[in-house]
Amino acid sequence: MAMDSLLAEVSRLHFPRPPATPTQIAAFEARVGWNLDADLRAFYLHCDGCTLFETLPDAKYRVLPLDEIQRARRAIRGSEEEEDGASSHYTLVDMQDTNFVILDVAAAKNGRYPLFDAFHETYPDEAPCIAESFEEFLEKALRSGNRSFWLSSEPPEN
Repeated sequence: MAMDSLLAEVSRLHFPRPPATPTQIAAFEARVGWNLDADLRAFYLHCDGCTLFETLPDAKYRVLPLDEIQRARRAIRGSEEEEDGASSHYTLVDMQDTNFVILDVAAAKNGRYPLFDAFHETYPDEAPCIAESFEEFLEKALRSGNRSFWLSSEPPEN
């Protein structure tokens, strides 16, 4: 599914924030030292974060606004030490209870950043790849019925 139709679905059925401006995106990229890939740039120009399925405080999927994205080790471990996570790992989706979906800006494939499950109890030792791109992640999330789609043992909600 094309990113444009996924973004239209976010606007139609979910809870997007107002778009980020090109100036906000440039300031974010200067702050973190890496550039948004095409998927993320399209998303943030459409909405500067969103919640899927429910609003806060009940939202399970909360795509962070640019000003809340930070190194995963800082968000999860409260540390800037290398043993607490790679400096190239950044938070992207807050799944609540200090669990995040993160991206690795050092592992781009075909110009897109892969996304990983960062469960607070096992990160950084375990962080399985759950999507090859934000577009793939967003499509799977939108079809998940508000479940963590990568956790196959979790029963579907009715």
